Amino acid sequence: MTNWPVHARFDGPIVMIGFGSIGKGTLPLIERHIAHDKAKFVVIDPEDKDRHLLDERGIRFIKTAIMRENFDEVLKPLLTVGPGPGLIVNLSVEVSSVAIMRLAKELGALYIDTVAEPWAGFYTDSRLTASQRSNYALREQVLDLRRASPGGPTAVSCCGANPGMVSWFVKQALMNLAADLGHQAGEPQSRDDWARLAMRLGVKGIHIAERDTQRARTPKPRGTFVNTWSVDGFISEGLQPAELGWGTHERTLPPEGRTHDFGCGAGIYLMRPGAGTRVRSWTPTATAQHGWLITHNESISIADYLTLRDGGKVIYRPTCHYAYHPCDDAVLSLHEMAGGQWKIQDEWHILDENEIVDGIDELGVLLYGHKRNAYWFGSQLSIEETRRIAPYQNATGLQVSSAVLAGTIWMLENPNRGIVEADELDYKRCLQIQLPYLGPVVGAYTDWTPLVDRGTLFPEDVDHDDPWQFRNVIVR
Repeated sequence: MTNWPVHARFDGPIVMIGFGSIGKGTLPLIERHIAHDKAKFVVIDPEDKDRHLLDERGIRFIKTAIMRENFDEVLKPLLTVGPGPGLIVNLSVEVSSVAIMRLAKELGALYIDTVAEPWAGFYTDSRLTASQRSNYALREQVLDLRRASPGGPTAVSCCGANPGMVSWFVKQALMNLAADLGHQAGEPQSRDDWARLAMRLGVKGIHIAERDTQRARTPKPRGTFVNTWSVDGFISEGLQPAELGWGTHERTLPPEGRTHDFGCGAGIYLMRPGAGTRVRSWTPTATAQHGWLITHNESISIADYLTLRDGGKVIYRPTCHYAYHPCDDAVLSLHEMAGGQWKIQDEWHILDENEIVDGIDELGVLLYGHKRNAYWFGSQLSIEETRRIAPYQNATGLQVSSAVLAGTIWMLENPNRGIVEADELDYKRCLQIQLPYLGPVVGAYTDWTPLVDRGTLFPEDVDHDDPWQFRNVIVR
């Protein structure tokens, strides 16, 4: 395809913070779909190994790290050259989302990111409790800013593949499930309407169920952490406590489970790292699999968004968590890191599109517990398709960068909505923009449950009355 549609125009300054694997992939999508003045496009990153991509385009590059000490003096001049407001596309690590979001509000600038990121050192700060260094806590900081400063220019929080795209998949999956179950209901018009629909359909929970089968040409070197997306991002998430949205159908808190004493109350955490916690899940290609319960913002935001209250009392909420099986090289990397008492490898490497032989990133949502048992809906994007339609990225990256594009265009079309989460965007519009980049997007029902073939070789302490209790899902 060569006649890519221009979805929006933006005449003000654009500042992209971070030019790693996702920044590189997002750049050509912005060029294709958003008309802009490249003379007002600036990219900031502490590394310059890929700056030739910017030099070729005549896009300004600033080699520096955005830090607590310098972010305002670096960003303010770039965002105020006009005409009109600026736009921040934050694709960095170790740059506080809340700090940059606050600055954007001060300057009247638009803002989008893919994760609620803290300043460097947050994830390993021993002065903080496990609750305080959770994704739940980071999300609450964003919500605190929204409550303290409502309205104003749009700032889209946590809008990549997941968190982000998967929240749109959840809504589409609910509509598909409603149609298949003969549920006579129109399109939900409010947050409560979506929660009520999920409750009426009998959805007990949602796995963000992913299997990455992309395979490198050469074996993983010992002592190197290899991944198909940000290594430091994955390690940071993996070393945080495992977190999940906690549903109303759950009977008992896990032995390692803890609740938070602040915030919305939608999530719990475990006193163990996500990189050391596995869960049973299902995707169409892999079928049954063990994935890692890596903490993610969407585990909390989706559960919170689909919470239904009556007089202040929670009467419905689905359990929600990530169930991630990364590429085989990343699995080996995790195993190596865990065996070294979680000592992070000295060498890191992200597989680019030229190093991958074959494989897909199968990323979707598994809605379970209803009359049809479980329904997976999502993207099955291959590396071959990715190479054909977009440069500078693998399949994993394109699922993220295309979601950044969709969220940015929605923001340009809705510039005065204040701070919003991906769950609150128009899912139909976002998927309309993103679908050309997702490969096959499919829905599949399955009879699988976490109790299939359990106890055949060794007795297990499981809940036979309800297969979908988290007690049956976690791998002990």
